[in-house]
Amino acid sequence: MRLLERIFDLAIIGGGVNGCGIARDAVGRGNTVFLCEMNDLASGTSSWSTKLVHGGLRYLEYYEFRLVREALIEREILWGVAPHIIRPLRFVLPHHAGLRPAWLLRLGLFLYDHIGGRHLLPATRSVDLTKDEVGRPLIPNRYSRAFEYSDCFVDDARLVVLNARDAADKGAEIRTRTRATEIRQSDGVWTVSMVDTITGARSTIRARALVNAGGPWVEDVLGRGAGVNAKAKVRLVQGSHIVVKKLYDHDRAYMFQNADGRIIFVIPYQDEFTLIGTTDRDYDGDPAKVKATAEEIQYLCTAASEYLAKPVKPEDVVWTYSGVRPLYDDGASEAKAATRDYVFELDTPGGGAPLLSIYGGKITTYRRLAEEALERLAPYLRSAKAREGWTGKWPLPGGDMDVSAVDALIADLQRGYSFLSVEHARRLARAYGTRAIKLLGEAKSAADLGQSFGATLTEREVRYLMNNEWAVTAEDIVWRRSKLGLRLSADQIAALDDWIASHAVPQSPLLEAGGRS
Repeated sequence: MRLLERIFDLAIIGGGVNGCGIARDAVGRGNTVFLCEMNDLASGTSSWSTKLVHGGLRYLEYYEFRLVREALIEREILWGVAPHIIRPLRFVLPHHAGLRPAWLLRLGLFLYDHIGGRHLLPATRSVDLTKDEVGRPLIPNRYSRAFEYSDCFVDDARLVVLNARDAADKGAEIRTRTRATEIRQSDGVWTVSMVDTITGARSTIRARALVNAGGPWVEDVLGRGAGVNAKAKVRLVQGSHIVVKKLYDHDRAYMFQNADGRIIFVIPYQDEFTLIGTTDRDYDGDPAKVKATAEEIQYLCTAASEYLAKPVKPEDVVWTYSGVRPLYDDGASEAKAATRDYVFELDTPGGGAPLLSIYGGKITTYRRLAEEALERLAPYLRSAKAREGWTGKWPLPGGDMDVSAVDALIADLQRGYSFLSVEHARRLARAYGTRAIKLLGEAKSAADLGQSFGATLTEREVRYLMNNEWAVTAEDIVWRRSKLGLRLSADQIAALDDWIASHAVPQSPLLEAGGRS
């Protein structure tokens, strides 16, 4: 078993948005950082969200004012540092007679517009559904009035990967497909034993502080020898989504209220599709095996069909995904009412090295969560205060441009690489931002991009993802780094896996910071 001679300032278990966000912030403050993830980055909860950076309008009903205000402030901060993968989205909230009264919706949206952070996003407006184009997809004569408000869309899995990439560029060591098997502390230092889930190779690292960002597996991590009797408990809540062919032509999303008090979103997705979700139900089982049930699929179809003129049926569904949210168990009687706020538990077993466990959280507030996590660990880290707040000002990889510059980047790509279709240029710009130029390099023709795997995915891009973004399998590429799995056939995806198997370069046991990853 290989024991690294160095002692890291901070080790992190879990490669979701919280773990990668903390890694980025910590290394940017001058700490030495190690992160391990048992699967692919964002392979758990972080890639199965509703793809929104939002304040959480419905959380106002549960008086979660601090959470909503913090999230609203974060919307424009995150948009500013990652304008390629985050973009504004307008939401239409029809007034449903018999559910929440119109005055309550207007009051909630007034608070939403004014309690924090809205500078660039447009304000709420009232909509006459009998005249506005957003009324056309709805059942005629049933809904006449709506409100239209702002939030943002995010490519959630890419948000995670880009945080990891920036952390690695700044010196962090990121190891994927590596499961922490045991955590022990002695003499003020944590020892983390790990196994490579592909090769079976075993290794060990040491760190002065440890973060448990295991998400749904947070309690499982504590059971690997930490010597901690956790007081906090995790509540696993399943959220499922369905994807159907595009339901309407305009670019707005909808927020629909349901008679059971829940809400669902209907969102334009990947140009040719519509995303519908989410469900909220308690989950008891292996988080790795969660799947959208027939009951959930029917629920989402029924809820959408309560509003849409053309009913949505289970047979219309082209893809489903489901994730388990590791919420803090606050004793709420219903899953929909469980807090989405994050909770930390800091332990120093035997008065020794610190272990910070994270419960809950949401995509929108990951950056603030990371800042607060490092504030909690400040007494134990050498470089906790340096460059405080820097992650809200420094762009994520590819995001070094104005929030209004994505269309200009698409045009630049088409000028510089005239062989790209507008669809191809748009996809690359939205996925990689300014780093699309690094990906394309000196290519003069489509042939220079190598083998085509379908749906504008080329050998050049696949190699880039393997060399720079920790992609190992076709699934990593077509369902997380991109959503091209919606356009590729099963045979095409299998062919990509075969190509990867014959071209993969064995990775070193420990990734070199900032180098090949």
